[in-house]
Amino acid sequence: MHNKARPITQAIRIVSLTGALVPTAVLAGGFSLNEQSASAMGTANAGAAANPENATIVLFNPAGMSQLSGTNLSFGAAVLDIDAEARGDSIAVTRKNPSVPVRPASDGGDIADPAVLPNLYLSHEINDTVDVGFGIHAPYGLAADYDNDFAGRYFADKTELKAIAFTPAISVSNGEGLSMGAGLNIIYAEGRLSRYQDLSATAGPASLALPEPYADIEGDDIGVTARVGFLYELSDRTQFGLTAQTGTELELKGEAEISNVPVAPTYTRTTTLTEKVTVPLAIPETITLGARHRLTDEVTLLAGATYAKWSRFEELDIISRDPDGEIAGVPGATITHITEKWKNTWQFNVGGIWQATPAWALKAGYAWDESPVDDYVTARIPSEDRHWLTLGTQWKDVRSGWAVDAAVGTLIFADDAEVNDREYQHASPTVPASPASFEGAYELSAWSASVQVSKAF
Repeated sequence: MHNKARPITQAIRIVSLTGALVPTAVLAGGFSLNEQSASAMGTANAGAAANPENATIVLFNPAGMSQLSGTNLSFGAAVLDIDAEARGDSIAVTRKNPSVPVRPASDGGDIADPAVLPNLYLSHEINDTVDVGFGIHAPYGLAADYDNDFAGRYFADKTELKAIAFTPAISVSNGEGLSMGAGLNIIYAEGRLSRYQDLSATAGPASLALPEPYADIEGDDIGVTARVGFLYELSDRTQFGLTAQTGTELELKGEAEISNVPVAPTYTRTTTLTEKVTVPLAIPETITLGARHRLTDEVTLLAGATYAKWSRFEELDIISRDPDGEIAGVPGATITHITEKWKNTWQFNVGGIWQATPAWALKAGYAWDESPVDDYVTARIPSEDRHWLTLGTQWKDVRSGWAVDAAVGTLIFADDAEVNDREYQHASPTVPASPASFEGAYELSAWSASVQVSKAF
């Protein structure tokens, strides 16, 4: 059975963990998440690298811990709700054998369910010069699921990415307005992707009466990125922050399984094939600049910009690591190639805080967020440039040290996401490997809400 199935498996070509990277509506360029702190979200993360309000500065700029006294704790969660759906009248599908029609199909429905992202941060003042901190947060993640009869099911079905980062950090102050900090992001990530297989060009006519083959991949890995930060107090009203984070490459190791694979030469029965695989996943370098200016005792203005080197994400391959695998069976062989060719992106933020009363503050922010997906927009990545509008509020009791932040945000997309999905050759990544295609225009929208509790001891 192993040998008979091999010719079919060579043609199947599993779609790789691209789905684990989908920058759906709420994502901050690429597959990073904006919603890491309710206090920062209230101003659309504007000036977060220069505004150490609480322990969340451990993430945004570890140098900012030098401006916190004693021990500080912040914890909370964000809820994200995404609407992403292909317009039925925009869908066009071609199979590998263009003469074989797609079975009755739908637009796939709304592909994303609400998600919850928790976070926790802690900072502690060792002495007048040194502070240490620790954070737990979800830097990347998504969950998308098309209906089983989706017209583009040969390109995308289920997509999941779950990531959690543990962030130790330290800061040092020179006592003259300059602070420096450093931290690590120890990232555990696991991903899953599935799709149906199109055998119209390889299997016999009898196979068309069988259930469609289904590919499912799961993998996980641990990686580390490093962050350095600087905070400079120009005056008692104005300060600037700068942070830079290194990139890394995760090696998601897991197993690929293809069920309902027709067996040659009759194609009247099916089998299940498995193989151990690795999927290299690039995490980009980023640099963030933030500024804070206290216009008056009640009004604070914030601004920032983030540059991400997404261009390092040129391709995504599934690579065999299993000499006994039933799909390729050759360690190091590329089972599937996905052309990405993402571009570098900018995010620009502006925001403000109005201290309406000693206890209550009101916040607002705006961000322009570029999508890194340009020429190769896939059914797993219905992405487009977006505007991020947020409102927030903060209650703080100075005597007890307790504070509560709440924020809401909405994303307005510059246009519909125009998907033009193809399969490309590994050796010539801009040349289609077959006539197969999926086209569609996606209507995108999203909102988010976040709450956070902070305590200064």
